[in-house]
Amino acid sequence: MKVAVIGAAGGIGQALSLMLKNRLPGHSQLSLYDIAPMTPGVAVDLSHIPTYVDIKGFAGDDPTPALVDADVVMISAGVARKPGMDRADLFNINANIIRGITEKIARICPDACIGIITNPVNSMVPIAKAVLEANGVYQPSKLFGVTTLDVTRAKTFVGQLKLIDPTALRIKVIGGHSGVTILPVLSQLDLDFTQEEIEQLTDRIRHAGTEVVEAKAGGGSATLSMGQAAGAFCLKLVDGLLGKPDVQLCAYVDDGGQYAGFFALPVELGRSGISKILPVGELSEYEQQQKDNMLEILKKDIAHAREFMK
Repeated sequence: MKVAVIGAAGGIGQALSLMLKNRLPGHSQLSLYDIAPMTPGVAVDLSHIPTYVDIKGFAGDDPTPALVDADVVMISAGVARKPGMDRADLFNINANIIRGITEKIARICPDACIGIITNPVNSMVPIAKAVLEANGVYQPSKLFGVTTLDVTRAKTFVGQLKLIDPTALRIKVIGGHSGVTILPVLSQLDLDFTQEEIEQLTDRIRHAGTEVVEAKAGGGSATLSMGQAAGAFCLKLVDGLLGKPDVQLCAYVDDGGQYAGFFALPVELGRSGISKILPVGELSEYEQQQKDNMLEILKKDIAHAREFMK
């Protein structure tokens, strides 16, 4: 199994790479790429960890050497929003990065599963789809927006509120990966919540990224928790590709036109990526209303991606 991490020298990329070096199955290959010249050094640093995972690092303008024979490509490349940067600036920079990387993937490793971490995920994943379609290699079962951090936060915050072990919780988070498009399905948990608790939890999960940015006093965004969440996603994806049974997660995937075109949904993973999109299940009246309200925003995010690709 070969996993390529694109954007490996950044805060998310390094945390993700550390987790994968420690936890990928033995005899796996881990390939790190970033434009930053320090990337081979990141690989050397991680290579001193005593696990049976071969690791190599590549730097420069061309990710091709890192992508050759990759089974999974995790993309964290891009920029985080900085003070003074508006959302249009963020979109244009990251959209061009995702387009360029996906074009390389389409040529070098078209059968690889792709996990996109780069924000705004709601728009970056449809851009990747358009590139793959243009190259005749789009496979809906192999393209993912990584929304695992939303699930991670939901588990953490529910655990804190109810004073229970968060690792035992299984929470669906559906919709998208920004603001009001994030919808934790709390009604399906075997726990009692007041309506006030549900609304407060939902709001905190949706805006947890801002919580981190403010706590870091302008010194960064959510890199460590995002790296851990992306690693958890990748390891489950690898388990599915290796044929392990009952591997499930939530991810932002092609919904076949059921909702907005792309939608974060529970899926089952298999040897070819997504083996089955699972039902969302019954929603509460509040959750149904929140889902209906988000759809226009999500559709606009996806339409923005289509406009960019014209």
